[in-house]
Amino acid sequence: MRAKGIAYDTGFVRHGEISLEKFDLDVVRRDLTVIRDDLHCNAVHLVGGDPERLERAAEIAAGLGLEIWFSPYPLELTPAEILDLFTDCARRAERIRLTGAEVVFVTGVELSIMNSGFLPGDDLVQRLTRLLGEAEGRAERMGEAGVKLNELLAQAVAVVREHFQGRLTYACIPFENPDWDLFDIKSFELIRSAEIADVYAASIRNVVAQGKPVAITGFGTAAWRGSGVMAPRSMEILDLDEAGLPVRVKDGYVRDEAEQATYLREVLEVFEAEGVDGAFVYMFALNNYTHRPDDPSRDFDMASPGIVKVHEDGTWEPKAGFDAVAEIYGRI
Repeated sequence: MRAKGIAYDTGFVRHGEISLEKFDLDVVRRDLTVIRDDLHCNAVHLVGGDPERLERAAEIAAGLGLEIWFSPYPLELTPAEILDLFTDCARRAERIRLTGAEVVFVTGVELSIMNSGFLPGDDLVQRLTRLLGEAEGRAERMGEAGVKLNELLAQAVAVVREHFQGRLTYACIPFENPDWDLFDIKSFELIRSAEIADVYAASIRNVVAQGKPVAITGFGTAAWRGSGVMAPRSMEILDLDEAGLPVRVKDGYVRDEAEQATYLREVLEVFEAEGVDGAFVYMFALNNYTHRPDDPSRDFDMASPGIVKVHEDGTWEPKAGFDAVAEIYGRI
């Protein structure tokens, strides 16, 4: 595996609100140094919706010698807004690349479910509910979404390549079926669950055999007993308020960091065995999913795919998954 990476959250923007209120560059430097030195990563997937934050984090990552996957993350944006965001970020990513850093521009992540206009539904929950819950016409809806997505991706790649001269990728859900001729690297959000566990390795082997370098992004699970079985939906153990913020852990769930660690170790070993070019664990920390060990009903970190647990004062400590990732990346 060439690129041993992890996703780092710079703040997701939805309807003008950012998920990460504070963005301290000293903290970013500390975290990225840990990612390089303790996790043995040589690459980082910088995700978020604020172009300035992405650029500042990328400057730090470049100074640390990390390969940077510069990843603006549109949420509930129109196609025009997506193109504006990509144009701004492409200019910023090119500035970083010209300093000598290795930079890959990620031209969106799961755009068809994270934004309106591709699938039926006014928000992510509605789109996923209809996509997964309504079997009749599902294939047709997926096909239509793929056509619309490729129309947007063609425009996006054109505007990005006007300003950025490095390599491009798109982090897809497999059903989106992007036109890979547009990109230099194929990136897949491939999360192992019980339903696909028996074909997981073979599916990765298949995409690797198709020629272009393959990266697996967006994979991981939360830290509760049974989360590995439900990995793509392992965050759905929380009751949320109208703004989508966690309120309480639903009844019946038990914290289990070892399950997350085992899951990450197993899938990373699959990626190495099947010859993927890069892997990016999702994620280092989910800062607004606070760890409260003395209050299990509000220990929101149970639902976090982060491999560190964040306390109410903003400090963090490693979970068992941190050690699992460090072990694998340290020996491959």
